[in-house]
Amino acid sequence: MSRPSPVVISMGDPAGIGPEIILKAWSQRRSDAPVFACIGDPESLRATARQLALPAPVEITSSAEAASVFAAALPVLAAPARLTTPVIAGRPDPRHAACVKACIEAGVELCLMGEASVLVTAPIAKSVMYAAGFNFPGHTEFLAELTRDHPVAGERGPAMMLAGGGLRVVLTSIHESLAQAIAGLSAARIEHIARLTHQALVRDFGIAEPRLALAGLNPHAGEGGSLGREEIEIINPAAARLRAEGISISDALPPDTMFHAEARAGYDAAICLYHDQGLIPVKTLDFHSGVNITLGLPIVRTSPDHGTAFDIAGQGVARADSLLAALDAAREIAGHRA
Repeated sequence: MSRPSPVVISMGDPAGIGPEIILKAWSQRRSDAPVFACIGDPESLRATARQLALPAPVEITSSAEAASVFAAALPVLAAPARLTTPVIAGRPDPRHAACVKACIEAGVELCLMGEASVLVTAPIAKSVMYAAGFNFPGHTEFLAELTRDHPVAGERGPAMMLAGGGLRVVLTSIHESLAQAIAGLSAARIEHIARLTHQALVRDFGIAEPRLALAGLNPHAGEGGSLGREEIEIINPAAARLRAEGISISDALPPDTMFHAEARAGYDAAICLYHDQGLIPVKTLDFHSGVNITLGLPIVRTSPDHGTAFDIAGQGVARADSLLAALDAAREIAGHRA
């Protein structure tokens, strides 16, 4: 019987905590952890291991070798573009961007070819990538572009799901200002994201009859129109059409009362209308172990729900909790899809 394809982790910004938490995730893995390999610069990863007294990784030449190496060391697939300048922990450098981008592209290609089961992405610094000519708001949009010519089953994304502390939220807007998110709010967008979420809960999480909670935009969900009419004119009509399709979704709920424990017990995912509306409750419930999951792509992608943390890079204090949670989510989703 052939072994299942491994999970691959793109290294992220080498001056951030990505290399450290990847090495720690291998050191701290549980016995049931999926086999994973890092796509990155082998020498940079070995230097990080030496500096922090962590077990040294082993370079491999194909993802198929990962399983035979994994018990003894972290397997590393060399990035198609190597680092051309030294890495100084905590000091981002746009000259590293080509390697960072190549790691992501290689991970996507391995997943599309079936040589990897899931792509987990370590954090990148968007400002560093922008300085090197990167033209995407973030990972999510870049992954959508890399996979746009490949078919998906059902609704096409991308959509961003954040999970942690027993809560899943999906955003109708991602990397936009609050003013842009409000200006761009539409019934069509809400309906699209709700369908994406419904299909992901069925296919990727094994929930046969998902229940969705829909956040309102205004205080008290508009208070019957006295505090804003978006709920009446846009949000609730969208919910009614979704229910007519057979999707279980609420009308707009007051955002300040929909995330406490008793409320969360009544739904499987919340649809939120802007970035902080969804991320604040997830990070409050589980700051260290939140996971970012991209919905609606032909590949499975998860990620730690934190940034590069340049301020603590190289000090050995970074926690791998969120990356370990991202690996757990990768295993769960890949298992359901299989």
